[in-house]
Formats: sequence, C-alpha cells, structure tokens
Amino acid sequence: MTRKLLPKYHLLGGALSLLLLLMSCGSEKKGKEFKLAHGLDVNHPVHKAMEHLGEKLTEISDGELSLKIYPSQQLGSERECLELLQLGSVDITKVSAAVLENFVPDMGVLSIPYAFSDKSHAHRVYDGPLGEELLKSCYPQHFRGLCFYDAGSRSFYTKDRAVHSPADLKGLKIRVQESITAINMVRSMGGSPTPISWGELYTALQQGVVDGAENNPPSFYLSRHYEVCRYYSLDEHTLVPDVLLISLKTWNDLNQQEKNWLKEAVRSSVKLQRKLWEESEEKALAEVEKAGVTIIIPDKSVFKQAIAGMFQAYRQDSLIDYYLNQVALYDH
Repeated sequence: MTRKLLPKYHLLGGALSLLLLLMSCGSEKKGKEFKLAHGLDVNHPVHKAMEHLGEKLTEISDGELSLKIYPSQQLGSERECLELLQLGSVDITKVSAAVLENFVPDMGVLSIPYAFSDKSHAHRVYDGPLGEELLKSCYPQHFRGLCFYDAGSRSFYTKDRAVHSPADLKGLKIRVQESITAINMVRSMGGSPTPISWGELYTALQQGVVDGAENNPPSFYLSRHYEVCRYYSLDEHTLVPDVLLISLKTWNDLNQQEKNWLKEAVRSSVKLQRKLWEESEEKALAEVEKAGVTIIIPDKSVFKQAIAGMFQAYRQDSLIDYYLNQVALYDH
C-alpha cells in the first residue's frame, strides 16, 4: 500500500513545485520598481501627486519603471527616511526643506521667515535656475533633488490661547520641525520651540507636552490637530516647500532614457500637485472653521518685526546671504 501511494505523492509534490515556479515567474515585475517612503497621510495632496507620479512613470516607460509608495511613516520619520536614502535602502523620499537643511545647509534659506513675498515669488524660485542649484546642492549627501512640491504657508495653531501677535506666544511650548531655523524663529517670537516628530504630535498636544504647533492648512486638517487646537492664526511666517529626493545610487544606476522618463513624470506630478494644493487649502480652512476652530488674520508686520534680528543674523552667513540675495532677484 505504501509503495503504491508514494509515487503519487511525489508526482503531486513535483506538480505543485512546478506550479509555484511558474506562478513566481509570471509575477516577476518588468523593469525597475522604485521604493518611495514618506510621512504624510494618504489623503494629502502631496501623496496624491506621488501616486500620479507612479502612474505616469509606468505609462510613459511602458512598465519599465514603476513606483511602490510607503506612506504615513511606515518606514520611519522624515529624518529616518533621509538616512535610508543615503544607505540606498529607499530609492525616493519626500521631506520638508526644513528637515533637509540638517543634511544640506543651503536649504536653510527656504525656511527663513518672510523670505518670500508671496507664493508666486516662491514658485519662481523653485522652478528657476536657483531652484535647480539648490536641488543639486544635495549631491554631497548622496541624494539628488528632483523637484519642489508646494507646501503652502505655515502658521501657528494653539490649544488655549489665540495668537494675534508674537507677544501671545510668550510662555507657550510650540512644536517645530527638526530645523535650527524653525527653532530660532519661534525663539525670536518669544515662544519655546520644542522639536517633536510629526507622528507623535497629536498625542503631545493632547497630553500638554506642547501648547501648539505651526503648519499649513491641509496638514492641520488631515492630522486632525484641530480637534485639540482651537485657534489658527494665519501669520504665514514661512513658505517651506517639500522636496522630492532620489538616492544617488539609484539615480546613477539609471540610463539616460530612464532618467528622462522619471523627469517627465516628476514634472507632471508637480503640475497636478499645485492644483490639488490650492483646492486642499480652501477645503481645509473651511472644514476646520466648520469644526469650531477660530481662524485669526493677524497683522503680519509685527511678526516680521519680531524676526528682524534673526534675519540680519542670517545675513552674516555668507552662504545664506548669497541665497537671500538670489531669492530677492525673483521678486517681481
């Protein structure tokens, strides 16, 4: 009995092995798949733009290139994603220019309060030769900038005290990004800057670790921080963009055609992202106001006065002074 059954089991096992082999061969992906990690919610306009980037990349490369996205800090904070990028463990990531300045000092100019007169001024910088120069300044850190995504204007939101002027920040612990420029800004305005990772901020606000934070309207809304913070003061102190970066190892492994495909897909995603951003800002402000948040339109001039000393101190740095002078040339 046993001798008769064994050959059947061997035959079945062999057939299953062959089937699994064929299935694995059939499931192999054509071409190269990039791993992209970031910390934003999947409903965020920047995430949607990166989804479009992946779709466009697959379309124009006829499947030779594709993108797999790991959102919501699945692979770590922005700083951790940058470190993974340096190691080549992640191919592409999106980080705020404020966090990037810890790795690339040149990027610090984009975080200086009121460096840009308005959004159009900022876009001219991002899209022009100066923007390209800043993107290439990342090379020594083993990654390359691909583009700037619009991240709007950052403003203060607080739990228990409305902010009409910098004097209202006195004694308040304000969450900031891991950026020396952001830390100096809040300190210059009289607040107590407290760096906390984005993923930990909701709990920190709930538990009173910090009294408030600063960010753009879509991030304030999608993070649900408005459930804790009932005041949003639109002082619009900075226009800090998001930066899409690729590992130099990944970039150098691409041939010229692949690089061109990627650049084309990136350009398409930037165009869509800016449209989505405008829509998301309007929706975010309407939704948080509907939820009971008091929106304040303060006099920006008093905030500019508060950081005047900080601005002049940055002028003493020859590198930042050079970039500030270049930024001013685009204000027309």
